[in-house]
Amino acid sequence: MNIVCLDMEGVLVPEIWIAFAEATGIEELKKTTRDEPDYDKLMEYRLNILKEHGLGIKEIQDTISKIDPMPGAKEFLDELRSITQVIIISDTFEQFAQPLMKKLDWPTLFCNTLEIAEDGTILKHKMRCEKSKYTTVKALQSCGFETIASGDSHNDIGMIQASKAGFLFKSTDAIKAEYPELPAYDEYDDLLAAIKEVL
Repeated sequence: MNIVCLDMEGVLVPEIWIAFAEATGIEELKKTTRDEPDYDKLMEYRLNILKEHGLGIKEIQDTISKIDPMPGAKEFLDELRSITQVIIISDTFEQFAQPLMKKLDWPTLFCNTLEIAEDGTILKHKMRCEKSKYTTVKALQSCGFETIASGDSHNDIGMIQASKAGFLFKSTDAIKAEYPELPAYDEYDDLLAAIKEVL
């Protein structure tokens, strides 16, 4: 049985931290997993910036409430879910993702969580497991699933390489050049056709 594992940010919805950086004018928050492969390091960097500026969960959720899925993302996901099982595996947090999942008609999401103080300060991030995307794909395979994976960033490479088929989607030129063996697409129709070929 097949299961498609998709990244969320950069694939189905815009990057939350980039949107928040634009809303607040804090350029340093534009750094993502496309720039920094070490997610723990990236999150510590982000949380320190939030602390410096006195920003917390409320301000981020206000920005997220205004974010819509990328054009064509919901239609792509609806079509994909009509022909196979789909899980979104993201390094985002449940406190961020809920409004976006609602706009995508509640697909299954595996993500992480944040520890938040009563005043809304984000104290720390809690990863579900180490190398969460790769680990989740390996766990699904151990349950008898054949995985097909797609994502755009460094933290997606493990799950893409571990799957029976994997694709870069809306990735950077640098990542495409680093992994020339991985098919790369920028349009949902092309990704959908590639997935259908291997189902």
